[in-house]
Amino acid sequence: MSDISTKPPSRMRSIWDSDLAYSFRRSPVALVSALVVLVLVLCAVFAAFLAPHDPFNPATLNLMNGFTPPNTNNAFTGDYFVLGTDDQGRDVLSTILYGMRISLFVGFAAVLLAMILGVFLGLLAGYAGGWTDTVIMRVADVQLTFPAILVAMLIFGIAKGITPPEYRDQMAIWVLVLAIGLSDWVQFARVVRGATLVEKNKEYVQAAKLIGRSPLAIMIKHILPNVLNPVLVIATISLALAIIAEATLSFLGVGAPPTKPSLGTLIRIGQEFMFSGEWWILFFPAATLLALALSINLLGDWLRDALNPRLR
Repeated sequence: MSDISTKPPSRMRSIWDSDLAYSFRRSPVALVSALVVLVLVLCAVFAAFLAPHDPFNPATLNLMNGFTPPNTNNAFTGDYFVLGTDDQGRDVLSTILYGMRISLFVGFAAVLLAMILGVFLGLLAGYAGGWTDTVIMRVADVQLTFPAILVAMLIFGIAKGITPPEYRDQMAIWVLVLAIGLSDWVQFARVVRGATLVEKNKEYVQAAKLIGRSPLAIMIKHILPNVLNPVLVIATISLALAIIAEATLSFLGVGAPPTKPSLGTLIRIGQEFMFSGEWWILFFPAATLLALALSINLLGDWLRDALNPRLR
């Protein structure tokens, strides 16, 4: 008899054959959304190589190029710009690539901060219970009574106020991350707390207590992996909301500084010239923001349905 050994499937093969990957391959909306997000993220990451010009280097700017329409050569310099230029002669395509980098960085960093803070407080409230749960959830309830954008503006104003004036422009992006992150942790905490209340009464948690595991180890190593599915869904949807919140704050003039403009700053600049005929300065940054936020939202909707056991 010859021994027949079956080789276990590789990790990549297991991922490819998983229910999540199968659902992704079968969803045209998820495929198109993922492609759009991937292209935009790569364009932002490699903006220094893809951008035709450095729009924030004063030495390379020429005011004679100002207000050049899309897909035309400037009447004075003869320079060609695919998406036109703004009032300072900056290439709109280049400003979008660099601005999208700021928007994505703020969005990812803010969601990461909100997720870490919300998951930790949700685990602590659900597992500890008692006055700890009461205090955390009452703080969350109070914060929910205010619109998130107002909370972000309040935190941004306080943090910027205590920052020395000479460091405000350098710290503006990090203050923006802090403001959006601290205004968005509540939904993570509430979902994780509810899941923790269910998980902490199950047999594997009781067994971990019997063998002497510490409460922190039980929360991190045993309960956390079982409550991650809804956290991933919330994080995906919150990313789009964080990017929009950053754009809103920058549009209102309390976000990214003019030296490091984001998509929201570019939209604020463009709306000043919308009624004078230079529509492209507003349209292209706004269309980019819309495509980015919509694609991430659609991915979040697909992920929510794919991870919902009732829909399998």
